[in-house]
Amino acid sequence: MSYRKRTAALASVAALAGSAVLMAAPAARAEVVDVNYQCKTPIGDKSAVSPIDIKGVKSGGAYKITMSWQKGVSSSPVELGKGAMNPSATIKLGGADSGTLSVTGPANQEAIPANTPIKINDLSGTYTPKKSGEVTFTAGVLTIKALGTTTTCTPSNSPGPSLTLDVTAAGGGGATGGTQSGGGSGAELPQTGPEDSAIALGTLGGTVLLAGAAGALWLTRRNQTVRR
Repeated sequence: MSYRKRTAALASVAALAGSAVLMAAPAARAEVVDVNYQCKTPIGDKSAVSPIDIKGVKSGGAYKITMSWQKGVSSSPVELGKGAMNPSATIKLGGADSGTLSVTGPANQEAIPANTPIKINDLSGTYTPKKSGEVTFTAGVLTIKALGTTTTCTPSNSPGPSLTLDVTAAGGGGATGGTQSGGGSGAELPQTGPEDSAIALGTLGGTVLLAGAAGALWLTRRNQTVRR
């Protein structure tokens, strides 16, 4: 095979390898899901729809899971002073894993006027995979404690998952990911959302292409040496 044909063949192989890497499925899929909450409050039943976003950030063998509400889901007949409301929630696990993950967050940082939709702060928890495979994360029950009362809001529209992660069980299993809560800061941790996966895969694909180009350059120099 001539030098030019060998160079063209190597470039084609490198391009195909890069495409194959990019076609490999990303490790996470996320979407905002509308959840219809039916709330049991001290003053009667209420309902509200809020878009829910769930994100995952990998930290070693675990993930920091953060749940966000884009709209308020309940209200209070009286003003709630700063720090008077404490929210928590559960996230249902599905797919390769099962059970629930508890997520918690800070109390309200500002006073909430009476009869105003209560905006929930982001809630987070730590998930440690018990099994390997695709695990789904779906909004569960929201609990709001304020002024000695408890309000529970349950999804009534069977919402779909807000997040799907392709996970690997830590140490072959035995973790307690479905019951852990809390979690540290993820400021320096890699985001597991689809955009970051695409960036990482694109970088890897570029590395493959560079390797192919290096191989072609080596063949060029080798061919010139033989001709001499």
